[in-house]
Amino acid sequence: MWCGAIVAGALVGLADSFGPPPLGKNLTYSKTVLGSDGDLLRAYLAPDGRWRLPASRTDVDPRFLDALLAYEDKRFYEHHGVDPLSMTRALYQFATRGEIVSGGSTITMQVARLLEPRRKRSLYAKYRQMVRALQLEQAYSKNEILALYLTLAPYGGNLEGIRAASFAYFGKEPRRLTLGETALLVALPQSPEYRRPDRHPDHARAARNRVLDRISDSGIFSPEELGAAKAEPVPNARRPMPLGAPHAADDAKAASSDQSIIRLTIRARLQRRLERLARDRAVALGDAMSVAIVVVENDTGRVLARVGTPDYFDSDRAGQVDLTRAVRSPGSTLKPFIYGLGFEDGLIHPESLIEDRPIRFGDYAPENFDQTFQGTVTVRRALQQSLNVPAVSLLDAVGPSRLLARLDEAGARLKLPEHETAGLALGLGGIGIRLVDLTALYAGLARQGTVAPLYERAAEPRWPERRLMEPVAAWYVGDILRDAPPPPNALGGRIAFKTGTSYGYRDAWAVGFDGRYTVGVWTGRPDGAPVPGLLGRTAAAPILFDVFARLTEQPRPLSPAPQGVLTARTAQLPPPLRRFGANTLAGTTRAPDVRILFPPDGASLALEADGDTIDPVAIKVTGGTAPLNILVDGLPLQSARGAGTVFFSPQGPGFVRLTVTDAVGDADSVLVRLQQ
Repeated sequence: MWCGAIVAGALVGLADSFGPPPLGKNLTYSKTVLGSDGDLLRAYLAPDGRWRLPASRTDVDPRFLDALLAYEDKRFYEHHGVDPLSMTRALYQFATRGEIVSGGSTITMQVARLLEPRRKRSLYAKYRQMVRALQLEQAYSKNEILALYLTLAPYGGNLEGIRAASFAYFGKEPRRLTLGETALLVALPQSPEYRRPDRHPDHARAARNRVLDRISDSGIFSPEELGAAKAEPVPNARRPMPLGAPHAADDAKAASSDQSIIRLTIRARLQRRLERLARDRAVALGDAMSVAIVVVENDTGRVLARVGTPDYFDSDRAGQVDLTRAVRSPGSTLKPFIYGLGFEDGLIHPESLIEDRPIRFGDYAPENFDQTFQGTVTVRRALQQSLNVPAVSLLDAVGPSRLLARLDEAGARLKLPEHETAGLALGLGGIGIRLVDLTALYAGLARQGTVAPLYERAAEPRWPERRLMEPVAAWYVGDILRDAPPPPNALGGRIAFKTGTSYGYRDAWAVGFDGRYTVGVWTGRPDGAPVPGLLGRTAAAPILFDVFARLTEQPRPLSPAPQGVLTARTAQLPPPLRRFGANTLAGTTRAPDVRILFPPDGASLALEADGDTIDPVAIKVTGGTAPLNILVDGLPLQSARGAGTVFFSPQGPGFVRLTVTDAVGDADSVLVRLQQ
């Protein structure tokens, strides 16, 4: 004991002779990308080519720490870097045998050796480790020293640290180790190359069992546990490091080059489930087929899962191409936004009648997918059945450029074919869009008309919300899509969804939402080659419903109807809303006569009040065929025999949509802001 005290005192006195210690502040680590639940999604090699993942005691099973300290350093929390008892024993063995039999190294001394490695074992090297250990204990807490050991301990090859070893040999975080796995990882750092299980499984097994025998005296583990641990197999190969959400991880790494730990909003477990689903479905769809999936949280815009490809390393499926951000033709998936603008403008109601008959717009004659026509149908049925002629007729009324501008204002990146302008083909997929943008737009429908920009890095700046359409219009769209016919063997009425198929069977889409989540699915060939028979309804929609089935929560009902929703049958609607498109179907394209002269579109009006009562606001209307119908936020205000001035009483400040329609279906609409 006295000998150990003398040695410790000498070390303290000579500590300064070696200069300041390398305390690990200049270490480089593997860049790690974590999910929202803290699980590792992906890791990258450190600059020196090693897997070196930061770790602390909270990252490992407490039983691992119990076994480590019982085997390596029983008095770790009692000594000050050097254990006099262990050192006395080591010095005695050296003096009596002339060689180092047991080093007597504490965990702190091992950390010192890892921070300042030396090739030769010598008394001088041991002495230097002792000096450094004392310095480390002065600079770091015990838990910080333990974290350095857990991060730097060698495990064979280019593996450093408990997390890298646990992933490489067992494919999991060290929080979930068995006792046999724990013992093996305790044994490896003493002779990492000789005991590597992927090269020397017999040596690894023997070393593991010695650890189990030695810690049996601690009383921490029962004999039954120790016996079962010895019976566990030893891994004979290294596993690949986690590669979850590879495209999202690559994007985050590029955007956060100065961070070693990056946290994403992606749920690691959900991501893994959906990556397996995408792989299975891509294989079932055929050679070179791919699947992309996006899941977002409606309330926040957080991306909870993003599968850019079924297999990152599958060259036949262009695995490293992120198909959630590839520009593809959306087919019919933009139709809901056409109808939304029609609802917003007061041109239609879900129960309005609309014609599905042959029609021509100049040289353009749209046809339905099955090349048949259903005649007169309700707007609700036209959207649920994805009829082309009604959608194109309505787009002609609301204006392709206006639709394009509205989607662009909502944050979608749209791409027209080269040298083309927005035309009626826009409504049937004659434009390019990314899956992430389309999913964000549908999440805007779920949010009753407001788009929350998507984000997937926890530290990413939040962008302001953007308006897509008015709440009543968005609710009408969601209410219609909720009753769209589901794919075979799926339960309908719980998810509002729409499918789409691009021209030439190149892209199949399905996008849907409930009250909590929005999911977007794309499938097709990455090279854009046609796939005969590829349909959104049969290829993408089943995947969409499978994704919702893999979400842990049950579907949440859609948001309740906002103020202003008009519930009525066709015959109960105001006359101009009962039928749409008579003048369009006649083949004429005249400009609407009816106009709102005041207030102008985009105006801001100051409200005046007499006490608690807000004065009425005037609406001046000109032109049109009587009778005229004035609507405020989609609700009928009154009918007028002709042009003139009417008044409405606003409920308070905010945005309000004013619409006038006439007897032949012409309409005009303005959006004004009321301020106090």
